[in-house]
Amino acid sequence: MGRILAVIFAVLTVGLIAIGTVHGSRNAQASTPEGAVQAMFGNAKGHDWNGAYSYVASSSNVDQGGFIRDLTGRNGSLRTYSQLDSVNTRVLHESDTEATVRTELKYATAVGVSFDTRDLKVVKEDGAWKVQWPAEKEVHVPPQVIPVNYLRWDIVWRGAGDDWGAQNVENPNCRILSMNAVERDGGLIIMGEVENEDTVPAFITVGAVLTDNAGKDVAEESSFDKISHVLLPKEVSPYRIDFPGIKKSDVKSVRMTHDWMLVPASADPVIGVLHQRIEKDITGRTVLKGELLNESGTTVNIPHVLATFYDNGGKVIWVSDAYSDHALLPQTPQPFSVALRDDLAANVHTYRVTVNHYSREN
Repeated sequence: MGRILAVIFAVLTVGLIAIGTVHGSRNAQASTPEGAVQAMFGNAKGHDWNGAYSYVASSSNVDQGGFIRDLTGRNGSLRTYSQLDSVNTRVLHESDTEATVRTELKYATAVGVSFDTRDLKVVKEDGAWKVQWPAEKEVHVPPQVIPVNYLRWDIVWRGAGDDWGAQNVENPNCRILSMNAVERDGGLIIMGEVENEDTVPAFITVGAVLTDNAGKDVAEESSFDKISHVLLPKEVSPYRIDFPGIKKSDVKSVRMTHDWMLVPASADPVIGVLHQRIEKDITGRTVLKGELLNESGTTVNIPHVLATFYDNGGKVIWVSDAYSDHALLPQTPQPFSVALRDDLAANVHTYRVTVNHYSREN
């Protein structure tokens, strides 16, 4: 599955990122802090890196190459398959010499829209406003030997020349554990959990068909990426199926659909989830934060975090997901953040985080 997604990411990138660079002036001038931020990202959106970098304050201590990598991504991460779509800015504080500008960045990616909110410090240098860019620290993994000892399942299928009576490998046994239908933001959402009950790995898809009061099927959707499709033996995954524009009162029944099949799989790489907590982000929204730790010796290019939230009775009340735009280097913690609805935060008793991972072929 990782190979297929890598091809999709690569193909979509061609359509997202325009080729070519326009050389900008090194004497860029901005008369307002907000204008400096807008001009910097405007040039970056057009791939005019000279022009964009000209709005970076000299006190930032970041070279142009590092600045470009901060914006375009590293190590085959999701950011490398993205294109800056729009920038919204708002001045939070301003004096004669410095200001703070809240910047909301919207990226078009191969897996949908991605948002990044930053509070940027803007300072006045030589009479012009410049952005004090918070350079990302580039991680260099030291040479080391990382022992691996993980389970792996390979499959030998019946060949074309085998005896007609030879039995093929059976598909795994899986089960939908729960289903909860709720109405949110003018649409119907079906969520719950599914388990691989077998001793072999399974590729799982879950969907739902809605029937109206007249007994007619009116809508059908699948969980798409709001699920861990590959489940090792005894693993449990959340799922969420969205039906925009459908009211719960218009639905008489929900018919769950599913498909599971045997696939080769391994338990590597192992990704640990550390320091989980629910808190407010800089915009005041409720989020689940933590760190991901890639315990293997290979790079995970695109981590996908799934969070399941339960009430005090153990019922699934929300499923949320987020793609990290930073790759997971071996043995290097990387922060993550997953949104939680503000109106549900008080009802959350426990939560569980699982991580999908996609790696490009070397």
